[in-house]
Amino acid sequence: MIAHGSAFPVAKLALNNSVPPILMASLRMGLVFLLLIPFWKFRLPNKKFFKPLILFSLSMGVLVYVFMNLSLFHSSIIAPIILGSQLAIPFGILASAFLLNENISKNKWILIFTSFFGIVIIFFDPKLTENYLGLFFASLMALFFGLAQVYSRQLKDLPISMINASTGIFGFIILIIISVFIEGNIQENIVQINLESWILISYQAVIVSLCAHLLMFYLYKFYTVGKIFPFYSLFPIFGIILTYLVFGEVPTILFILGGIIVISSVFFLHKIK
Repeated sequence: MIAHGSAFPVAKLALNNSVPPILMASLRMGLVFLLLIPFWKFRLPNKKFFKPLILFSLSMGVLVYVFMNLSLFHSSIIAPIILGSQLAIPFGILASAFLLNENISKNKWILIFTSFFGIVIIFFDPKLTENYLGLFFASLMALFFGLAQVYSRQLKDLPISMINASTGIFGFIILIIISVFIEGNIQENIVQINLESWILISYQAVIVSLCAHLLMFYLYKFYTVGKIFPFYSLFPIFGIILTYLVFGEVPTILFILGGIIVISSVFFLHKIK
């Protein structure tokens, strides 16, 4: 959970070093792909997995990380972005209802409503006056993370290395093309990235995208998803503590109130079957 929470302040540090946000997302996915080649060995899945694997790779490898970086790039404060990422859970449940025709119980509807209500409370925080665009991108990040979880349910029989390698190659190629058109000369932008920023990008790729996710999948062998995921909903606490330690961000009363509502709602959404 510490690794997941650290992803946001670490990414913000790299962005503060003038690394273009779309390029940074592309390089992160490129490193993930390169590191997984020895385990993946370019094996292709059965044709029945092509569609969900492509949709998962586009959602997770492209849209989640690019909107995460854009949200941080357009925000002067990080904590609301970290908390906004928690909307991935209610978005995922809603997506399951629409795409998989799953029923949503009355209690889940109440918790979904309260999680969004918590974000609305944070929205009225005076500190967010110049950060609305960042919060909007954070909402898109959460939406596509929720969709990625829905698509991942159809990939349970595929090796983890294959899924993550597909995510990496799709993210790298598509985002590098977008970066060329939006952020300019790709070669010049890469040359200007200093050693500190490369370390920060590598941390995101190795520690967060690989180690943290692989460890979670490893725990699935011994525990049910219902036991593990409630703890996943607590990663914003570690992230917010790190933002205080690194950037000196002090949460306001409105943020604390909204944060308690969001984290509590998401925690209990995981507990309800």
